[in-house]
Amino acid sequence: MRRPTLTPRQEDRAIALFGLLGGLLLIALKVYDHSSAIPRWATVPALLVMAALELVRRTRPVLTVTVGGFAFAVSIFTGALLATSLMYTDLLYAAVLYGTPKMSRILHLTGAASVLVLSTLVLVYSDASNAVAVVVLATLIYLAPVWTGDLVRKHREEADTQRLRAEQTALLSEMDRREAVSAERARMARELHDVVANHLSAIAIHATGAQSVARRRQRPEDDPLVEALGVIRENSVQGLAEMRRMIGLLRDSGGGEADESYAAPDLRAVDALLAKAQAAGQDVGLDFELTESGERGELAVPVGLAAYRIVQESLTNALKHAGPGRVLVRLDYRPEELRIAVDSPYRRGAGQELPGARAGMVGMRERAGLLGGSFAAGPEGDCWEVRAVLPRALVTETKEGRA
Repeated sequence: MRRPTLTPRQEDRAIALFGLLGGLLLIALKVYDHSSAIPRWATVPALLVMAALELVRRTRPVLTVTVGGFAFAVSIFTGALLATSLMYTDLLYAAVLYGTPKMSRILHLTGAASVLVLSTLVLVYSDASNAVAVVVLATLIYLAPVWTGDLVRKHREEADTQRLRAEQTALLSEMDRREAVSAERARMARELHDVVANHLSAIAIHATGAQSVARRRQRPEDDPLVEALGVIRENSVQGLAEMRRMIGLLRDSGGGEADESYAAPDLRAVDALLAKAQAAGQDVGLDFELTESGERGELAVPVGLAAYRIVQESLTNALKHAGPGRVLVRLDYRPEELRIAVDSPYRRGAGQELPGARAGMVGMRERAGLLGGSFAAGPEGDCWEVRAVLPRALVTETKEGRA
């Protein structure tokens, strides 16, 4: 159970209240010096002044120690009261803790002077034993609170310094981390641009050139070779566009606005995705069908991108590995989650030895896992099933945008 905490103003009020009530109780019991000769009402003014000064002990340290010193001196002659003495020591402690360093030096000097003067007077007009007792008592009243306040203040300042240093260290570490991430993104962008994008660009250029040669030779549009060249060119151009989009996202180091031309694809483009797959799958006897249920609404950008990539990778796998038949894509939009199901004809052993086999499965599983979703894929009878469940809202803020 969490303990209630008081505000600084409430603490000052509590100290003043308890000091006043304790002092009144001692006065009622006549527990003060010379109680037989001094009437009870004579000790009340000093007690009231001390209690009132406790209310401004943090904000008016000069006033509290000045007025409090006079009230304490008066209380010595009107009946020294323990509650009055304790509240005066608290005022000295607060003046050092919340006042200026100059205030601390002044109180050290005045406290030492008070101890010296009082002990000297007692030594002159009394004996040495009384002088020693006065030294001890005056030290406890005038110097001990000052020493304690000075020690606590130094510890607080040291703690503040250490906390500031820790915050600066954390800030520098975060800046170093961001610079490292930005440098890695820039390196990846350069490699994608210099290697992969160049290869895709070369494929698109050669496909375009081959189409031109076919047209000059007056090959018919429905010629399988011409259609294949068209599919190669279209997919290479599309891959090049997505590669440039990816390069733009990598070069956007965060904090600034990304170029709109690099907007991440989402499920609004799934129809075009299926149309391309349909065109590419005609030669192998594949037919594609999309069914959607529920309200699509607005999806978080990482969720929409992950869903698009999972559908895209599933269709690519179907084109590479599936046998002739129907590929069914189902998108189920639910209030809390998005369910993706892709069923395609299963050919046992197909594509197992191809370079990069299973890499797409790993990528889809990672995308779903980063968003707090689930992913499963595998054969079920004569069908290869892909199942993914993505939460519509991001699980944590740190995962946002990592899909």
